Amino acid sequence: MSGDKHELYLEIIEKHKGIIFKITRSYCKNEFDREDLTQEILAQIWRSLDTYDDAFKITTWMYRVALNVAISFYRKDKSAAYKHTEMEDKLLSYDMERESENEQSLIELYEFINELNDIDKAVLLMYLEGENQSEIAANLNITVSNVSTKISRIKQKLKQRGN
Repeated sequence: MSGDKHELYLEIIEKHKGIIFKITRSYCKNEFDREDLTQEILAQIWRSLDTYDDAFKITTWMYRVALNVAISFYRKDKSAAYKHTEMEDKLLSYDMERESENEQSLIELYEFINELNDIDKAVLLMYLEGENQSEIAANLNITVSNVSTKISRIKQKLKQRGN
């Protein structure tokens, strides 16, 4: 294991761990599943780090890795467990309170996100993170017009829910 890779990994996770926790909170309802999914995502980021193409933003790449793991998390055979590298405790702690001053709004948003299908969840999470439509399309292997339509429909659902 290269020391440089380890340092880069720790830096990326520390700086962008919010992405991981947003995805796990959106895809898993209970704490144990979120912890399992977090471990799967962290392990996949480690394994994929050597293939990272710096032509893309690191956050875009992390979303792609994390969403692919989240979408397939329940589809894979649970008996094929990955070997996990021990993570420092601080990497796995994240204060969701800092995510928003209005906790109730955050809870309602996650409830709404949980009602969406897997692809719509991914689109919304990346959209809320400020990813542009072409990056979202590339990450999810769909067209830009499909992303635009999905965003419009999600906004419509959200407005209807707010009434």
